[in-house]
Amino acid sequence: MRMVKLGQQGLKVPAVGLGCMGMSDFYGHSDDTESLKLLDEALEIGCNFWDTADMYGPFTNEALLGKALVNRREKVILATKFGIKRGQDGAWLGISGSPEYVKACCDASLKRLNTDYIDLYYQHRLDPEVPIEETIGAMAELVRAGKIRYIGLSEASAKDLEKAHHTHPVSALQTEFSLWSRDVEESILPKARELGIGFVAYSPLGRGFLTGTIKERADLEPGDWRLSTPRFSEEAMAHNQKLVEKVKEIATEKDITPSQVALAWVLAKGDDIATIPGTRRSKYLNLNWATQANILSKNEQAELDAFSRDFKIVGERY
Repeated sequence: MRMVKLGQQGLKVPAVGLGCMGMSDFYGHSDDTESLKLLDEALEIGCNFWDTADMYGPFTNEALLGKALVNRREKVILATKFGIKRGQDGAWLGISGSPEYVKACCDASLKRLNTDYIDLYYQHRLDPEVPIEETIGAMAELVRAGKIRYIGLSEASAKDLEKAHHTHPVSALQTEFSLWSRDVEESILPKARELGIGFVAYSPLGRGFLTGTIKERADLEPGDWRLSTPRFSEEAMAHNQKLVEKVKEIATEKDITPSQVALAWVLAKGDDIATIPGTRRSKYLNLNWATQANILSKNEQAELDAFSRDFKIVGERY
């Protein structure tokens, strides 16, 4: 198992964790019984870095993980998030980073997760109406109270990351990063490294597109959130398949899957990068986990770097 140290505060996680969002929301039908079995299997193979958020479900994903944590909380490195407000009916209610909201969210998450501490607590999205110093200050109070161990941010700019870190040490920045989402390489990832902050890449498989299993919109279930996003329009998918074909080409040469090539590319970007690919299936859990042993050669990395850098992706991320 390859371990990654996130930040300078001592948090170590497996390089390949598990994004749990799809077990409760956004990606079509899910089954709690099957999800709990998958979480059992993840723990058995050592994939114990689990990522969730209060807004997934909404709220039900944390409750699901709370069931999985019974009698084995100490075996799991648990990450959750606050900041995106949703109603019980799923309605989107905006973003909040007020100190009062931070503390109320943490207490609610602790109850749903059936635990008295959270290993890594992220601000899911920054609130433009609340200075980041105030939000981080409230999170620092939670650290001192023993409710959270480490502080993280998600989708923060380099400027906000620096302001936050100067208020209280930030251990991890979670942001989308993959062969078709490389924006962070320009200023955000360098800033995180300058500050000694670890990086957690979400959607390292391009929301499943880089696996090669999604060729057209009909391959997604009705109600799948991706159907409403620009990169999964018919035009975008047809164009972006060219990137998938390049990934497949290298996968064939190495006798591994396209998903393993795409994930290995992210892991090759640095020893300070962890990933949280999401899945609901045992097959893909094990393929993702095994990727830690798949090393891309320098020539393969360079080939993918050049192709993905020069290839113009069609469609915004959101």
